[in-house]
Amino acid sequence: MTTETLPEQAHKADASIGGYVKNYLDRVRGGELGALPAVFGLIVLCVLFSILRPAFLTPGNFANLFTQGAAVVVIAMGLIFVLLLGEIDLSAGYASGVCAAVLAVSLTNNGWPWYTAVAAAMLTGVVIGLVLGALVAKLGVPSFVVTLAAFLGFQGVLLLLVKGGTNISIRDTTILAIANKNVPPIVSWIVLVVGVVVYAGIQLFRARRRIGRGLLADPLALIAFRVLSLAVISGVAVYVLNLERSRNALIVSLKGVPIVVPVIVVLLFVWTFVLRRTAYGRHIYAVGGNAEASRRAGIDVDRIRISAFVICSFMASIGGIIAASRANSVDPNTGGSDVLLFAVGAAVIGGTSLFGGKGRALDAVLGGAVVAVIQNGMGLMGYSAGVKYVVTGSVLLLAAGVDALSRKRAASTGRR
Repeated sequence: MTTETLPEQAHKADASIGGYVKNYLDRVRGGELGALPAVFGLIVLCVLFSILRPAFLTPGNFANLFTQGAAVVVIAMGLIFVLLLGEIDLSAGYASGVCAAVLAVSLTNNGWPWYTAVAAAMLTGVVIGLVLGALVAKLGVPSFVVTLAAFLGFQGVLLLLVKGGTNISIRDTTILAIANKNVPPIVSWIVLVVGVVVYAGIQLFRARRRIGRGLLADPLALIAFRVLSLAVISGVAVYVLNLERSRNALIVSLKGVPIVVPVIVVLLFVWTFVLRRTAYGRHIYAVGGNAEASRRAGIDVDRIRISAFVICSFMASIGGIIAASRANSVDPNTGGSDVLLFAVGAAVIGGTSLFGGKGRALDAVLGGAVVAVIQNGMGLMGYSAGVKYVVTGSVLLLAAGVDALSRKRAASTGRR
């Protein structure tokens, strides 16, 4: 005869793999789809383009996907903080262009060292975020109006910085290396091993701490599956990127993980930690879910809103630096055209809700990957820019529709 109480038995049942899968399926049926649509769409697109255009799977094109979508992914990471509050920042694209122009002018025209120029560009992003956030939080001007005005104004600022239509070349090797150079293969493997070990340690530490507090923890089998999945997926990616991509390796060798990839990984880790493991992150979700209830609970709602815009513009500055590095220059179109549309699309496609309160930093990476795959794959198939826009817009509309339907489903099942 067992001496376990019913709660203890339920705890053990829920802590099993079967209980975890059952709970996950219940959440999906209840409307909590998370990143599932983005992951499914990414797999389908990769399989489809690989069949239609075998060149899609070549190491060179695989590396190009990372550098092609890097700036959009970084800007989308910042936009997620604003979207979590139910706000919008329409100026993020041109804000990245202004910050890139500050970088280029400082480097090329003024002869500043790269680290000072980068600091100036990032500081510009912070100031932009403070101004936009203060107008929204303190004056109560709708974020749509404020950032639309900034969208128009920053185009003018960018033109003034580049002297109308001037193309400012960037020659600093450190800045150019961000989007154009690769990590040595041996270093790539070392970083991968260290990253997997650290991830496994964090997972085990969290599980042990939760058990120590008498809380439900993920089963060891699930943790092992996560670590193994990360190791396999990352290992395959590193292996492919470490293959020779140059057509003539005797002249120039191209192999290794692009430097911009670990930059994105570090940013993803930092912002994931901020959102999931800090009081500030919990306040972001609380304000996005119900601002008035958060205010009554003692949360400084205005401070949270301003800080979200600061983070958004700061990340836009990093995106602008990456874009300038990839293009080797800055011109009046930097940060313009479809940059903002793709960044917002990446966040929404990845699973971030336009209604606020739901989203993760990982959504920017997944959504950015979907956008990059669509643009890259359709380019390989020879489709025009018009077709690319139509397809990308359709995917964005589908993602927004799934979000709306999942919210209704969650509300009807009491999971909202």
